[in-house]
Amino acid sequence: MRGAGFTLWELVCTLAVAGVVLGLTVPTFTEVMLDSRRTADINALVLAVQLARSEVAKRNRPVIVCATADTSHCDGDAGRFELGWMVFVNLDDRYPPQRSADEPLLYSHTPGLSGTIRSNRPYYEFRVRRRSINGTVIFCDRRGAVAARAVIVSYTGKPRVSERDADRRPLACA
Repeated sequence: MRGAGFTLWELVCTLAVAGVVLGLTVPTFTEVMLDSRRTADINALVLAVQLARSEVAKRNRPVIVCATADTSHCDGDAGRFELGWMVFVNLDDRYPPQRSADEPLLYSHTPGLSGTIRSNRPYYEFRVRRRSINGTVIFCDRRGAVAARAVIVSYTGKPRVSERDADRRPLACA
């Protein structure tokens, strides 16, 4: 009569099957995690642009979307959005835009993506009855250009997500 428990052979086979299953699912899980972080950050930027557009119509004042690390100052010289971005009403019409203490902060986001988020513009300005600043923000993670996505902001201020740049060329990561 056999005692309760596993034989060495059963244990080795079970561990081998578990190792194969784990080896197949870990890369897929990693891809899913990278995709979900990228998608969350892209959605946050699209939200920021759409919020800016609606606030311009509501407040009849210029609204700025810019890269920031501290929600007090625009880090506009490099167009590096990986530290975060903010949306604020530019009441004093200061250029280049910097948020003053009396200017309302409408939204801010700190990305979860570990990689680069670069823009070809230092900031995006939305004004009443004027063309907005158009541009492209490229989101890249460790997978490089193959998995890169871009948020393209048109002159009308409408954002769209694409796997190519505004000229239909493949995206390049910094």
